Amino acid sequence: MKTSPFAIWLSAARPKTLPLALASIMTGSALAYWNNHASATITLMAFVTATLLQILSNLANDYGDAVKGTDNDDRLGPQRAMQSGLVTQETMKKAIGINIVLTIISGLVLVFSSLHQTMDIIGFIALGLLAIGAAIAYTMGDKPYGYRGLGDISVFIFFGLLGVAGTYYLHTGHLSSALFLPAIACGLLAVAVLNINNLRDIENDEACGKMTLVVRMGGDWGRKYHAVLMALAFLCLAIFSATQIHSLVGWLFLLAGPFALYHVISVLRAPNGEAIRPMMGTVVQCALFTNIFFSVGLYLSI
Repeated sequence: MKTSPFAIWLSAARPKTLPLALASIMTGSALAYWNNHASATITLMAFVTATLLQILSNLANDYGDAVKGTDNDDRLGPQRAMQSGLVTQETMKKAIGINIVLTIISGLVLVFSSLHQTMDIIGFIALGLLAIGAAIAYTMGDKPYGYRGLGDISVFIFFGLLGVAGTYYLHTGHLSSALFLPAIACGLLAVAVLNINNLRDIENDEACGKMTLVVRMGGDWGRKYHAVLMALAFLCLAIFSATQIHSLVGWLFLLAGPFALYHVISVLRAPNGEAIRPMMGTVVQCALFTNIFFSVGLYLSI
């Protein structure tokens, strides 16, 4: 059966991963609202820009892993656009170029509609270009940092610290030390998503020379590392709620706790990548629901 172009590119965009980018925007915006500085326009534009950045990262990852041979028949994850032969190398490069242009346009609209100080504008443009570069360099180029075990720290920074703190700054024009606990939690949950991906593909990644952090530490330690990521994320949110939110609704994020605990136990018991494969959707849901419940708690605590 022939696959439509729309279905091909929708699959290449990997819609199941998009909540990863949106979670940091939602959390940063909720923190700004909690401090009475939220703007619906800024939130919407930040959502659009973050979504385009995530799609750019996914397309670049599709290209980079296909060219390097990491996306092959031994890989346990879903088949990618270039791997399947549905998209050629040149077509994917053009798609990446178009996405870069759209991301830059969206980012500039966001920056110029949110900020008024010249140094702030220059700073955020620089951060935006850095984010674009990081999305591309993860698997593309001669020395992709994702193949050196640096993907975790990149995800933590861009989907946690910068994503949450940057969104907060766009709303408020300043930073607060209190917001870094939720930012750290958001980043840790995003790293947990990447970690499940790497645990699933550990054998194929190692065979292809993709030395992710999980490949370097081994599957057993990778599963323990996953438990630590999830536990620390909830601990950071708990400390924030205990010290900053003087209301029981600030603890709404704990509603995601049983779901997250069951997920962690399943990961710890998983014997191999095949057993890990169904857990990608689960960890994305864990990260998303935790951030949603936390954000709703912030809204209701005012």
